[in-house]
Amino acid sequence: MASIRREIHVAATPGLVWDALRDVGRIHERLVRGFVTDCHLDGDTRVVTFGNGMTVRERIVDIDDAQRRVVWSVVGAPFTHHNASVQAFDDGTDRTRLVWIADLLPDELETQIGGMIDQGMAAMKRTLEQSAAAAA
Repeated sequence: MASIRREIHVAATPGLVWDALRDVGRIHERLVRGFVTDCHLDGDTRVVTFGNGMTVRERIVDIDDAQRRVVWSVVGAPFTHHNASVQAFDDGTDRTRLVWIADLLPDELETQIGGMIDQGMAAMKRTLEQSAAAAA
């Protein structure tokens, strides 16, 4: 099983970051603008359209306010297994450390999905820091 772990530091408060992260139906507006172009909820599942045109259904597994962690699982092709989470940690004054972990099968998707996670993390940093600057 491929396991991907990425981490970034964001110049935004953990409260601001968590508020955007936990808003699972509006990630295209509040968390990863440009990387995700559309997102809507369908029960416990969000339908996500990425900038590259790929659309997936992600079952929301958990929104943990105490740990500031969101967990989801992509349902269906091209995956035979997918589970991922993003967690926000306090990283000092007005800073947040974000950790994204994804476990997936088939292994052959690791390079493609790793690249998409890198793009997603860059969009997260940009979106959240713009939101923090606008709130200041």
